[in-house]
Amino acid sequence: MLIALIARDKEGALQTRLDNRATHLAYIEETGVVSQAGPLLDGDQMIGSLVILDVEDMAAAQRWADNDPYAKAGLFQSVELIPWKKVIG
Repeated sequence: MLIALIARDKEGALQTRLDNRATHLAYIEETGVVSQAGPLLDGDQMIGSLVILDVEDMAAAQRWADNDPYAKAGLFQSVELIPWKKVIG
């Protein structure tokens, strides 16, 4: 099941993102369920995340989101998990 995780950073939280980026990227690598991922941008500044998860079910997506180092660091203002269907690419 593909799930789009769309997270918006808290205002003024760029340093939190930068401080936890290496751990977040390691988590992506070690969990092996991320199909695609990258930051949302405002100009050249990172302001959120888009992560496409390939997981068994929504509960697995929620567990992944809850254990993301960014989430644990309190980076996000909001997180949405939305079932997604790949059509192109």
